[in-house]
Amino acid sequence: MNWLENTGQTLKTKNGKEVEIWELRHIQDEEILSAWARHFRNHYCLDSQIDSLCHGTGLTKTEYLNQIKFPDKSISPGPSIRAGDFAEILAADYLEYVLKHWVPRTRYSHKIVRNESMKGADTIGFLFSDDDDISKDTLTIIESKAKYTGNHDNRLQTAIEHSGKDIIRKAETLNAIKQRFLDKDDIDNSNKIERFQNEADNPYIQKFGAIAHLDTNNFTDDVITASDSSSHPNNTQLFMIVIKGKDMMKLVHELYRRAADEA
Repeated sequence: MNWLENTGQTLKTKNGKEVEIWELRHIQDEEILSAWARHFRNHYCLDSQIDSLCHGTGLTKTEYLNQIKFPDKSISPGPSIRAGDFAEILAADYLEYVLKHWVPRTRYSHKIVRNESMKGADTIGFLFSDDDDISKDTLTIIESKAKYTGNHDNRLQTAIEHSGKDIIRKAETLNAIKQRFLDKDDIDNSNKIERFQNEADNPYIQKFGAIAHLDTNNFTDDVITASDSSSHPNNTQLFMIVIKGKDMMKLVHELYRRAADEA
């Protein structure tokens, strides 16, 4: 996360909302990349379970991850699914380590079709109040859209529009997370999710985020400033950021390679 830096630059959307510009300044550091790849791999498959999952398949751990778990490197739509999954995991890290939320990591372990995106809200996290006023608890949902190759289209606008649907997807996403905790008999974490399932009787603060994940080659100010969040149903509680970086698709493929080869 030390590579993820706030540039201090902000842009304004068409309707006057600020967009923070962040940059992922990654370098070729073997130790950090290996640790990141391990963190990345464990979203799809816990290291403590991979031997059992491989048993009976006739596959090595590397083969199992590449053929069963990870999106394909070259066969469409695998590369775009890789970019999307990477962006969502990076958004989860931002929500946990920068915004200090509790972020359940249950989204990818139950992925059935490797070359498809997961349904539901992209990234969801929770912030619990330090005092006795539980109405100050916060639920934050982030919608991510990645564009690491080709010409830049308005990924931020797409993220804004899809974020507007998250209020509808919230109940289904919370139920899915809770059920995965119950499947593991993790009652404590299940109860944490339960606290947010009935807003009418147990009010809390809701926030929404829209993130455009871009390669520096397809980042342009004018496209960002053309975005408009005025029709978002929770516009006053919406924050927007751009995370850009050099050679992002190269980094994505390198992380997947390491995650498989170093299992």
